[in-house]
Amino acid sequence: MFTLAHLSDPHLGPLPRVALNQLMSKRILGYINWHSNRQRVHRPEVVKDLIDNVHAAAPDHIAVTGDLVNLALPEEITAARAWLDKLGDPEHVTVIPGNHDAYVPGALTQTRYHWRPYMMGDSDAGVSFPFVRDRGLVAIVGVNSAKATAPFRATGHLSQRQLGELRDRLRTLGEAKKFRVVLLHHPPAPQFVLKSARLVEADEFLEVIRDEGAELVLHGHMHSGSLVYVEGKHGEVPVVGVPSASNPPGNTHPAAAFNLYRISGRQGAFRCHMTSVGYTEANTPARLIADKQLLG
Repeated sequence: MFTLAHLSDPHLGPLPRVALNQLMSKRILGYINWHSNRQRVHRPEVVKDLIDNVHAAAPDHIAVTGDLVNLALPEEITAARAWLDKLGDPEHVTVIPGNHDAYVPGALTQTRYHWRPYMMGDSDAGVSFPFVRDRGLVAIVGVNSAKATAPFRATGHLSQRQLGELRDRLRTLGEAKKFRVVLLHHPPAPQFVLKSARLVEADEFLEVIRDEGAELVLHGHMHSGSLVYVEGKHGEVPVVGVPSASNPPGNTHPAAAFNLYRISGRQGAFRCHMTSVGYTEANTPARLIADKQLLG
């Protein structure tokens, strides 16, 4: 049995002090949005309590599917690294970036540098996507859909190189009979998101999954829980999203939650059971909010 925890979009706050020259970009819109709305939506105390619940569950591994920061300020990126160090060591925590982690040109380079141990493959000398982390029964495949985009856009993008390498990695891992978990930030199911926030190469990504297979695809970005099944080489593949890890109850989006996936079996007979733990009312502890057999 292997237990994987999944959380996403913590949008760690509060914002550090922002210099005027740092706002001479798309950041000005995010800065206004933060002070007018998002600072009430993304609460540090909610993230802290949720992580306490994750640690209490004692998973074998933790996956974070992006948007650790808000404006991708240098101080935010280094603070997020300190947060990751508290979340767990790089052997037991995997991170992939989200669109806010690549908010402006150059931010993704800083993200890759500071979060490097958490987003590297087992045999890689540096950060390169897609990467693979072999954890016995389970192989975690990290994909990067984050890219700096124009104002009012939050689209995800996958290069043809990354799609080709993902195809090769999934084929090799399938031959090794691994339970393949693919992490990316943007949901590959386009019906869930606005055109301005979609994964542009969703069709190409789904073609890779259909041709080569995977056992589980995890994402964030939507700030809500979701489950759909897509076609895979050996049957339907569950695609799962989680709410923002910092959203308190009472806002427009669902309150913070994380998922636990209990994985067992073998190729052709894998089993995966999902439980979701989160908040439903203000000033009440996190509780079980969903319990579902995804595979097997």
